[in-house]
Order: sequence, then C-alpha cells, then structure tokens
Amino acid sequence: MDLKVLRYFMAIVDNGSFGKAAEQVHISQPALSKAIKGLEEELEVSILDRGRRGTKVRLTPAGRILQKHANILLSSRQAMLEELNLLRQLERGHLKIGLSPLGSAELFAPIIGKFRAMYPRIQIELLERGGAEQEAALRNSEIELATSLVPNDDEFAWLQVRDDPIMLALSSAHPLAHATTLSLSDLADTSLVTFETTFVLNKLIEEECQRAGFTPNDITHVSQPDFGLALVAAGTGVMLLPKLIAERHKIPGVIIKPLDSSSLRWKLSVIWRKETTLSFAANAMMALIRERFSE
Repeated sequence: MDLKVLRYFMAIVDNGSFGKAAEQVHISQPALSKAIKGLEEELEVSILDRGRRGTKVRLTPAGRILQKHANILLSSRQAMLEELNLLRQLERGHLKIGLSPLGSAELFAPIIGKFRAMYPRIQIELLERGGAEQEAALRNSEIELATSLVPNDDEFAWLQVRDDPIMLALSSAHPLAHATTLSLSDLADTSLVTFETTFVLNKLIEEECQRAGFTPNDITHVSQPDFGLALVAAGTGVMLLPKLIAERHKIPGVIIKPLDSSSLRWKLSVIWRKETTLSFAANAMMALIRERFSE
C-alpha cells in the first residue's frame, strides 16, 4: 500500500472534497481521483461516498476503518522520519567500538573524548579485547569499528594509524643487555614474555621466530604490558613490544633496545567489515580518526 495515496485519502477526508484536496497535495483532480480508485481496487472496498456534485464527500464504513489505520501508519512514518533525522544529525545513536589494550590510551582516548564533547547524545560502548577477538566480534556484528594490526582478511577494510618498530625489553642483568644490536635469532634460547594468544601481535612474533629458525618456548603470557615488563625486570624473560608501548611503560631495571628486524612491525589500524554500511555515528568517529592521524 502506497503511503502517498493514504496521504491523498486523508486530505480528501480533511477537506471534504476532491478539488480542495488536490490543491493541498499539489496534483490534478483527475490524478487524485485515479489514485483513490486504485486504492479502492486494491482494498476491494468503496471508501468514499462521492454524493452529488457540490456536496461534501463522506466516508463509507470501510472508509472509516481505513481512516483510523491511515492515521496510525502516517503518524508512524512521520515518527520514523524524525528518528532517522536525529540519527543523521547525531542527536541519538549507539556506537560500539573494539579497542586493543595496546596503544588505546595513548592513541584513541583523546579522539573518544573529542567525540563525546561533539556528540554528547551518542552512547559509546567500548569493548577491550585482543585483535583476533575483535575481528570475530566484527564478523558477528557485535561492534562496528575495531583496532587491530593490518588485517590479512579481504573481508575487512582498514585505515592504518601507526607503524612502529618492535623493541626488545630485557632486564639490566640479562646476558644480552650489553649487546649493541639484537636480532630474533639471538633470542632462540631465551625465555619470552608475550601477550595472550588473542593478540594478533603475539601471532606475528611467533611467525617471525619460525622464519628466524626457532620455535619460542618457555613462554609466559600476559594481557597488560605493565605486568609483562615487571616480569622482565624480575628476570622471567625478555619481551617484544611496540616502540610506543615500550616508551610509555618504562620501569626501573628494564633496558629497551631496538630489534634488528624490518619485517616485524606494529602496524595498528582501525578496521571494519567491507560489506557493512557504517552508522552515522561510526562515520563521524572515522572522520575524527582520519583528521587526527592525517596531521
């Protein structure tokens, strides 16, 4: 059923004639009559009693039923348009974002703060997980945007926001502490402190170690860099982590050295599903992210 024709019908009811209604809805009277006739044929009932020329058009019993439901349908349409307009104007909405525990405080907290100041009526829900879990959450439509390393999956679109070298954190008492240059192969017999398996960075480190000719063993997994570096200071092992994170979480007793590797890098990105149409709120967030990282 065409809501436009229902609007024509209500104009006839309000004005009591086809002529005045045609003027109100800005179509010709023959076109209006044709539209109403088509509606009656669709419903298989007569909805208007035309009467004699010059008399007021009256509703039939079927017309009164249609009038009641037409009011509801047209009111619902108007409410829908108003709600959509609020979404477009970012006066309402809900944005779900997945954030990595690595780098979010340094890179995204200021952007989220600016978004909240600009669009205070948008509800933001933050999901802090490792990159692998975030990609799964995107596939399940639990979130719209996520931070992860540059994805290998063609299912995702991405915007890279950071490209950091990987640094090596080791205790000042470690035998390698005084080496001038260090590569992954130097760590073949060294215990490692790495992030949990849900972190994409953890997977990249394991793959690079395999390419360097060894399989990491005696691994301690952590979810936070502060705890990992505390374990390094205590002599549990060495830790590989991005330069931004290493510099941000320096602690006494830990030395930070560059790792001689051009292939192992922390390429943090904002990712989303290609086939998904982002909400107005998500697009507004992406605009702030692009503005921030294009500087």
